[in-house]
Amino acid sequence: MTSPDVWLVVGLGNPGPTYAGHRHNVGYLVVDELVSRVGGTLRAHRSGRAQVLEGRVGPPGGSAPRVVLARPRSYMNELGGPVKALAGFYRVEPAHVVAVHDELDLPFGGLRVKLGGGDNGHNGLRSMRSSLGTGDFHRVRVGIGRPPGRQDVADFVLSDYSRTERKELDLQVVEAADAVESLLVDGLERTQQQFNR
Repeated sequence: MTSPDVWLVVGLGNPGPTYAGHRHNVGYLVVDELVSRVGGTLRAHRSGRAQVLEGRVGPPGGSAPRVVLARPRSYMNELGGPVKALAGFYRVEPAHVVAVHDELDLPFGGLRVKLGGGDNGHNGLRSMRSSLGTGDFHRVRVGIGRPPGRQDVADFVLSDYSRTERKELDLQVVEAADAVESLLVDGLERTQQQFNR
């Protein structure tokens, strides 16, 4: 039996301090912001392959949905396994899974929320699609832009934000966390109207 009132919000990234400041890890940063709002600490899940925090999101006094915030501890191209394990453990259908990830096709500061779609070359999304058996999960796409000049895409996503970008990064992370909350509380259509640009 599934739990239709539970959402699984997954921040995509690579574990460990080496990757902490990379563009590819912005999903981790958004989940960290949501963790601070829920109040608590990410703790190792019994599977050993993710850190999780269970709680509720949204304005106090409202119908705050139950949420499992997660940071997989596998590398990007293997995180589908931990996500599938968490979805199974918490009995969450793919339609109630939210992947928060970096997006090359949006400029830095851009944000889009959508349901379904391809992986567009993103190894984390590809791994999730493969493990879940579908791409019909929600995505909060946080823009990082394309690499300048002829810089390799892999080198770009696995590099730190520029000094200029770091000045705006906190605002981008807060807005992406706001979009996640809106998706869970207000639904996809209202969230897209408010945040997609």
